[in-house]
Amino acid sequence: MTIDEFRDTMASGKPIVANSPLHIKFHEYSQEALRITAEINGAYHTPEELRQLFAKLWSIDVPDSFGCFPPFYTDCGKNTHIGERVFINAGCKFQDQGGIFIGNDALIGHNATLCTLNHNPDPMHRGDMTAKPIRIGNRVWLGANVTVLQGVTIGDGAIVAAGSVVNKDVPENTIVAGVPAKIIKRI
Repeated sequence: MTIDEFRDTMASGKPIVANSPLHIKFHEYSQEALRITAEINGAYHTPEELRQLFAKLWSIDVPDSFGCFPPFYTDCGKNTHIGERVFINAGCKFQDQGGIFIGNDALIGHNATLCTLNHNPDPMHRGDMTAKPIRIGNRVWLGANVTVLQGVTIGDGAIVAAGSVVNKDVPENTIVAGVPAKIIKRI
């Protein structure tokens, strides 16, 4: 299965059955992600070296304007897509199997967690999963310790306050806060 086939399969919305060939592919990508993130997190790298490592991790062309302060963690790494001038701060965790799409000029705060997978609630099928993408618009700011759950779209210009858990779409040019996140102000 090529990376493009993997991404297309994940975008189909079909359930991921435990121990299926697709699930096994997750584990192959996980091993590669562990190796590359160990390199990212294990020593100092220039911004150019970091961009090269992220290009390898994500299998995309990483813009020259991308920035990150490691450490950075992911359990797959093959379905993250970023725009220009994206900055990811230290300690972020991306579970990107379902697709993470980050627009231009987005700022991702310390320890943000982006989760695109969910397990089946039926105990007899708990190992099965569903995947839904996370879409972060242009000029979005995620504060420190934010958690974004699967299927959420955060509109252009929005701010997610530190410590929030986002389980529903966020309209553009709004500030949301809380657990679960609710609109507190329009920008």
